[in-house]
Amino acid sequence: MALIVQKYGGTSVGTIDRIKNVARRVAHYHAQGHQLVIVVSAMSGETNRLLALAKEISAQPDPRELDVVAATGEQVTIGLLAIALQEMGLPAKSYTGGQVRILTDNAYTKARILEIDEGAMRRDLDAGTIVIVAGFQGEDAEGNITTLGRGGSDTSGVALAAALHADECQIYTDVDGVYTTDPRIVPEARRLDTVTFEEMLEMASLGSKVLQIRSVEFAGKYKVKLRVLSSFEDPASSGPGTLITFEEDHTMEEAIISGIAFNRDEAKISVMGVPDKPGIAYAILGPVAAANLDVDMIVQNIGASGHTDFSFTVNRTEYLKTLDVLAQERGKGFAAREIIGDNKICKVSVIGIGMRSHVGIASKMFKTLADEGINIQMISTSEIKISVVIDEKYLELAVRILHKAFELEKAPA
Repeated sequence: MALIVQKYGGTSVGTIDRIKNVARRVAHYHAQGHQLVIVVSAMSGETNRLLALAKEISAQPDPRELDVVAATGEQVTIGLLAIALQEMGLPAKSYTGGQVRILTDNAYTKARILEIDEGAMRRDLDAGTIVIVAGFQGEDAEGNITTLGRGGSDTSGVALAAALHADECQIYTDVDGVYTTDPRIVPEARRLDTVTFEEMLEMASLGSKVLQIRSVEFAGKYKVKLRVLSSFEDPASSGPGTLITFEEDHTMEEAIISGIAFNRDEAKISVMGVPDKPGIAYAILGPVAAANLDVDMIVQNIGASGHTDFSFTVNRTEYLKTLDVLAQERGKGFAAREIIGDNKICKVSVIGIGMRSHVGIASKMFKTLADEGINIQMISTSEIKISVVIDEKYLELAVRILHKAFELEKAPA
């Protein structure tokens, strides 16, 4: 008997029939004697619908009230799944994030988990009850409802697995594992049997939608065994999915590149003609950070006459807000000739632990893009990844040609 945390995404619980399908899957594992904690997202499209309702009333809703609205989506799903399991004669009990006492900070719409009280869940599990927890949400020290940001249900699942010292955390989605890239763009993309936490962290941070980045961080930090599976396969005959591992094995060392990740939700901002002096980066990015806006890639180009151009990328949803922050600071916190932006860019990345021991990966990537006339606007590197910013219209072409150039359709020998 094992303690297993299973997380089901919005597509897995998108209709009543799919919720019943999840209930049958949970019943299959329960019949095997496992203790089960089930974490669910809102039904597919529900969070967007709820947020749109708020936006119909206010262009910039109060973040606290926005969390109150958004958190109701998961509350509906946990109740429906509990009812479905009870109809099958199984003991099941639902919990909101606040009822579990998932304590977070008070950064509304993007809160971070501080601690989890697992006492009530353990009592239910010991009594043979299937515990169902609303993903994506918690509460702060004052009892206010908070949400963890987009994809936060993955984080909820892994955090609960860590708190309960679960034997495995299974992330169920609409794909049967982690692929070398999105199969919708490259049909030859191959499912990976295993991938390291380090690689998965890069994939998640660079645009792969299979797992949310904070969930991978949690899993790596607390050594939670993590597996990605499909909720649309028969549990009795489904494949093993992709195991996120802690250590590299010999087959991984043979694979120089493990995958191609991409992100369409990028925007670039350039602050032109700022003084080239100590502290200028902080003068520009300090107010951005104070506004709780995340910055990704940064490039500074030294110009003539003691001036420099400073460029960085942000999430496209935060593009206009970032421009507003900089406009308010210009002339007060820093001087600049002009501030320009481009929200029609994307980021494409090659990832692989084999890059540590192989040279020429960057040159091969750059040549592949150059041969197709794709201009690189920004470059960022680490030990196991190379990312480039390009025009958004070239995204799919870039992914296809890089996947082919690194022969990712072939399994390691």
